[in-house]
Amino acid sequence: MTKSALRSPILMLSASRQNLLRLVWLRLLVWLAQVGSVGFIWWQGELALPYVGIAVCLCAAGALVFMTLLRLRVNLPVTDFEYSVHLTLDIVLFTALLYFSGGATNPFVSYYLVPLAIAATTVPWRHSLLLSGLALSGYSLLLLFYHPIHAQTVAARELLVSTHLFGMWLSLAMAAGLLTLFVAPMAATLRRQLREQAERRELSLRDEQLLAVATQAAGAAHELGTPLSTMSVLLKELRSDYPADSALQEDLALLQAQVSQCKTSLQTLVRSAERERAQQTPELDAHTWLTQVLERFSLMRPEASWRVEVQTGDVPRLMVPADLSQALLNLLNNAADACADGLRIAITWNAREVCVQIRDQGAGLPMGMAEQWGTPFLTTKGGGLGLGLFLSQASVNRAGGRVTLYNHEQGGTVSELVLPRQGVNHG
Repeated sequence: MTKSALRSPILMLSASRQNLLRLVWLRLLVWLAQVGSVGFIWWQGELALPYVGIAVCLCAAGALVFMTLLRLRVNLPVTDFEYSVHLTLDIVLFTALLYFSGGATNPFVSYYLVPLAIAATTVPWRHSLLLSGLALSGYSLLLLFYHPIHAQTVAARELLVSTHLFGMWLSLAMAAGLLTLFVAPMAATLRRQLREQAERRELSLRDEQLLAVATQAAGAAHELGTPLSTMSVLLKELRSDYPADSALQEDLALLQAQVSQCKTSLQTLVRSAERERAQQTPELDAHTWLTQVLERFSLMRPEASWRVEVQTGDVPRLMVPADLSQALLNLLNNAADACADGLRIAITWNAREVCVQIRDQGAGLPMGMAEQWGTPFLTTKGGGLGLGLFLSQASVNRAGGRVTLYNHEQGGTVSELVLPRQGVNHG
């Protein structure tokens, strides 16, 4: 097995491995505290303890820490069963150590709660129930079977009482500190893993929806080629048949420009797919990219008017795939559908992000549908398909950015397309 295989980044960052590593650090801290306590009592020489049995238990606990560290270097997932076995070993070793040091009369007996709290937050409830039964059984047996601590002198008995009281306080303090420092992060790690799994499921569902849309779009693009060519030929013939009718010529010219734009969009789609396969993405500065998209927008929506504001300073350069341009074009079309006159378009940037902001003068977002924007096939337009914003969000999210829509305080809707500055060069 190679070194790279032993240290898979996916497994090294998994919640179960992180929690097992935290358990190792917890064991190490408790082991050092136990060794220090036993060493202090042995150094005092006032209490008679079976130090051989205690030493065997401490050596076994130290070996368990070392073996777990070696286990974490192996490229295998940590299952719930394995994690429960580790907690079982902790309870068994702790019970054995208590047997040689006073049994249930040992003030540190309350440490049983720590592995049970870990089990309650990290393993399935059935495993947690079994571990609780094991801890309760161990505690019950220690009430009957244990090696008592003998105090042979009055000073030793006084030391035993004071040590017991201090040990009770220290046991509570250790349990509270360990629960705060280790159990809470373990639970947080598991919650984060569950949240990431939910996000991955959501992304998978979105990808399935995108695949369905892309399949339909490819079929539509293939079918539209022939009708568009036929329409282009007929428009040319109509313009040549009625050269004297200026009003008709103007309308035919507009139709011909629209058909030409449709054909250009289909050709762009094919070229973009070819560049995607070849992993060739054009590099443009942000202002040039916006200008090119606005040129396409002007052909599609000749009735629209807008004003562009660009932040002063060096304009960042972007690697812009075709789907990002289409995403911006979709947002412009949505704004023009709301109100084609007086669009305000601004491009700004900072050290982390590049933002294109589009504000229209329309009626704003319906409040009842504000949280559903971006859902496929959801639209308020009579002839709309409800795919524009959904596809825009998907493309921008894939690039690491985000799309945000909100109502402006002075009226209208603001659409923001934000892209990260990672991988962006200055022009």
